[in-house]
Amino acid sequence: MAAAILDKVETKGRASQIMTGANLLAVFAHPDDESFRSGGTLALLARRGARVQVLTATRGQAGSRGNPPLCSLDELTAVREAELRCACAALGLLPPILLDYQDGQLAEADPEGLAAQILQVVKETRPQVMLTFGADGLSGHPDHISIGQAAAEAFRRAEEVAALYTLAVPRSLAESLGMKQIRAVSDESIALTVDVSAVWNAKMSAIRCHRTQSGESPILEAPEARQRLFLGVEHFCLADSRPAADGKIFDILNWLEN
Repeated sequence: MAAAILDKVETKGRASQIMTGANLLAVFAHPDDESFRSGGTLALLARRGARVQVLTATRGQAGSRGNPPLCSLDELTAVREAELRCACAALGLLPPILLDYQDGQLAEADPEGLAAQILQVVKETRPQVMLTFGADGLSGHPDHISIGQAAAEAFRRAEEVAALYTLAVPRSLAESLGMKQIRAVSDESIALTVDVSAVWNAKMSAIRCHRTQSGESPILEAPEARQRLFLGVEHFCLADSRPAADGKIFDILNWLEN
């Protein structure tokens, strides 16, 4: 598989590197999944010139409407879709692709059909890398688990995709912050740690786009120093990968560091 090509260009007298050919598809269950644990990394890749697209299986119609409510129940689907589009724009991503599964019911959906729809998007967007939830859904949410399983199945069938990464929180971080609701993983299983302080404002702008969900995340009420501990560094596991034609294993760090 061809690696991303780095072209050096001059911008206002400064040398900068623009990455072309890099393409990532992030597969999630709900609007807001894209922003909290991976928004900074997605924004960094987009700034480097990568084509970054989010696929969201539901429109979040079972989620919060805010407190006090910001919309009626009938309006929630459209509002959350608008919030997702706002967040993707804030992060510099392509407009999201949305499926029409019911929020809270992905575990009851036909897994073959869900995987097939993801695979169709993979064929259309041709990513080298996919990103999704791991086996525990990060929080144990059944929708997260189901979309992660379906995305992993789509990856297994898509031989042209080089790597599948999953969202993760290392156990040491969860314990230090007292976050018992997080399904943390061993520190040794973390394959990628990304400092997203350079895109902190973009990430927080994306999170603020999800106005209906702001009261669902206690970390947003914490002092900024605590927020930065949890949201300022993002962690990922390498769930699966395929060797390239030269026998090397794909490493997303090449996209972030070059």
